[in-house]
Amino acid sequence: MKRYIGVDLGGTNIKVALVDDGHQILIEKSRPTLLPRPAEDVCADIVAAIRDILSQAKLTAKDVCGGGIGCPGTVDGKRGVVSYSNNLAWRDVDLAPMLERAIGCPFYLENDANTAALGEARAGSAKGAESAVIVTLGTGVGSGIVIGGRLHAGYSGTASEFGHMVIVRGGERCTCGREGCLESYASATGLIRMTWEAMRKNANSRLWTLASSREEVNGRTAFEGARLGDETARRVVDLYIDYLACGAINIVNALQPEILSLGGGIAKEGETLLRPLREKVYAEIFGGRGRRYTRIEQCTLGYKAGLIGAAILAEDNAGASR
Repeated sequence: MKRYIGVDLGGTNIKVALVDDGHQILIEKSRPTLLPRPAEDVCADIVAAIRDILSQAKLTAKDVCGGGIGCPGTVDGKRGVVSYSNNLAWRDVDLAPMLERAIGCPFYLENDANTAALGEARAGSAKGAESAVIVTLGTGVGSGIVIGGRLHAGYSGTASEFGHMVIVRGGERCTCGREGCLESYASATGLIRMTWEAMRKNANSRLWTLASSREEVNGRTAFEGARLGDETARRVVDLYIDYLACGAINIVNALQPEILSLGGGIAKEGETLLRPLREKVYAEIFGGRGRRYTRIEQCTLGYKAGLIGAAILAEDNAGASR
């Protein structure tokens, strides 16, 4: 059995796992990222977590074939450098080389949305598919393209940023600086904004029984209100799915993947979200729903997608280097 290290580095938590060649997590650890901190301090915590896992498994670095890291932001995978991460407030950090020196085995770096997509495509909802697009509906909108089991990162290594395609010209300002991006409407942040705006306009809405202030509104509030039969909540949910469908239609028309899988907190709504989304997408995609069409599914690995995907990144690169 071959073993790999998977690291999912986030703005809130550092997750580290030991993963076997069947893509099963053997041991995992998590600790807070505690930002803002220098990259060297965060790297020291990653190293400590990896050593804890190896010690628990009674292994050394020589017993693992390599490690992968999923990191938010723009990365240079060839050099293992975090070029820029707004979430971490890092620029030009030699993350993979730092871990290699400390642990003593090769490490490989990729954007965190891409590693999660790789995990879902090879071991989760899109396992066995010829092509897949994975979209994560969280604080932002992350996405990745996997073709033939391999990530498609584009010429510059930063492809598949579907969250930053404009769906409303001149719309809400996005964190990227543009206006009207899918992320501004289809993320949990966007849904929270739309829910609160609707609540402020409708003092009698039952949504007020679920949240008495903006701070209490979350990505589930509108869906919960709709289940209570609240008309205001239902309109928010319908509008949200309209925006998400617009982005999904663009993705399907451009790439025609075999599977489009949705992850993140909002996707936990399951068929409550997916059924009306499919109806809207299949009604508008170019050429309609024929014999061969993109299936729209829910991701199955949850937070483990990033850990497993990072380990698969190491597996692929270690295999290619032999």
